[in-house]
Amino acid sequence: MDVFGIISWLMLSAVGAGVLAFLLFCCYLQYIHMKFDHIPGPPRDSFFLGHFPSISRKSDDGGTIYDLLLEWAEKYGPVVRFNGLHTVSLIVTSPEATKEFLMSPKYPKDPLIYDTLGTLFGVRCLGKGLLTDRDYDHWHKQRRMMDPAFSRTYLKGLIGTFNEKAEALMEKLAENADGKTEVRIHDLMSRVTLDVIAKAAFGMELNSLNDDQTPFPRAISSVVKGMYEQRIPFLKWLPWKRQLVKDAQESVRLLRRTGKECIQRRKKAIENGEEIPLDILTQILKGAALEGDCEEEMMLDNFVTFFIAGQETTANQLAFAVMSLGRNQEILNKVQAEVDEVIGCKRDIEYEDLGKLQYLSQVLKETLRLYPTAPVTSRLLENETVIEGVKIPANVVMIFTMYTVGRTDKFYKDPLIFDPDRFSPDAPKSHYTYFPFSLGPRSCIGQIFAQMEAKVVMAKLLQRYDFELVAGQSFKILDTGSLRPLDGVICRITPRRNTHTSK
Repeated sequence: MDVFGIISWLMLSAVGAGVLAFLLFCCYLQYIHMKFDHIPGPPRDSFFLGHFPSISRKSDDGGTIYDLLLEWAEKYGPVVRFNGLHTVSLIVTSPEATKEFLMSPKYPKDPLIYDTLGTLFGVRCLGKGLLTDRDYDHWHKQRRMMDPAFSRTYLKGLIGTFNEKAEALMEKLAENADGKTEVRIHDLMSRVTLDVIAKAAFGMELNSLNDDQTPFPRAISSVVKGMYEQRIPFLKWLPWKRQLVKDAQESVRLLRRTGKECIQRRKKAIENGEEIPLDILTQILKGAALEGDCEEEMMLDNFVTFFIAGQETTANQLAFAVMSLGRNQEILNKVQAEVDEVIGCKRDIEYEDLGKLQYLSQVLKETLRLYPTAPVTSRLLENETVIEGVKIPANVVMIFTMYTVGRTDKFYKDPLIFDPDRFSPDAPKSHYTYFPFSLGPRSCIGQIFAQMEAKVVMAKLLQRYDFELVAGQSFKILDTGSLRPLDGVICRITPRRNTHTSK
């Protein structure tokens, strides 16, 4: 056989192999469809793409995937099949199933999502920290080590830091509190929550509220955006995404390098018997010493996790709270009246004051019902089971989204209305339909920290200022992995009449 014949034979063989592989994939896809098509769900847009075109259309219309999941849940019931390429996931809105699968440690997190977050375009990011560690025993050891640092008793000692940084925000707002200047609330909330987590958790003074040159706000935004975009197959190799990938890689390296320096300084200070701050890092290092486990990479994983999660989600909640109050004047007046009664003209808010701000707590809870900043969690079902009478095959991912459940009229009357009275002490409770911090053993370790911080910031803001939303905003939601206000919540700020603060 001559050279031309050999080349022709090789080309035909390659084409034949390609056709065979394609046919085998089609057969596999058909098998997957047959295996799961008894589960209720919308018709697939495409044999190969599944429901991805529907998601794309919803995004083009200004919605989010969670709006689409809500539509499907309302139409098809508590268990809905979702096809994406060759995989099937289930959207689960049953409270009983939510209790079973989130409250029990038997069901591991979804590897497709959480293993992906471990690295960011090839650079270790969240690694095997508390959020991403799928090995329950290893995770439990970490959690046991870190729980004391996030206990309510320990967090009481951080109230001074919350006050200090919230006061810095009030001073920043005063610069533009003329009733004319437009203030982008989300940007300021992002900066103050960054300053809080840096100081309260790691003893770092970033002063990002007043220092436009600090790289950390941009680094966190870059990492969050990269984590969201990384879900797109082969994105790392797309020429027009090279800068995004490079920025995300450099940003996560900056965070891990900063964390390493911070941890090493603190360890050295402890070894030298120096006076050290009573922050979360100190408590974690004490816990690690007691456990005999000071693995640096794991500690860096959690440094990045706390830095990002502790800043991003609370900033988004605060911005959504301001947006919701600005759209509901009667509720704003009521919560301001409570703050006036409890806080008066005090400059510093005491820990005991937080428990008395009952209506403000309801406002913050209602904000997370409508706008859960961490909207989704998932579990892997490894064995066949039955949910709400539907037979579920093994090895399928279950998606639990607070956004979908929180906006379902089966669980919340007039769900799109912002009504803090849903969470009043005497209101009827709908169990296992409210989980903005997840539920069970894998619930967010920082939820008490986050809500203490949110209360202090909001109480000071409501005490000092009136605000009105600038007309023309869409009030739409931007999904970047966490949910944030698309337009940034643009307000005009004015000092409240007849209010002052005392030391």
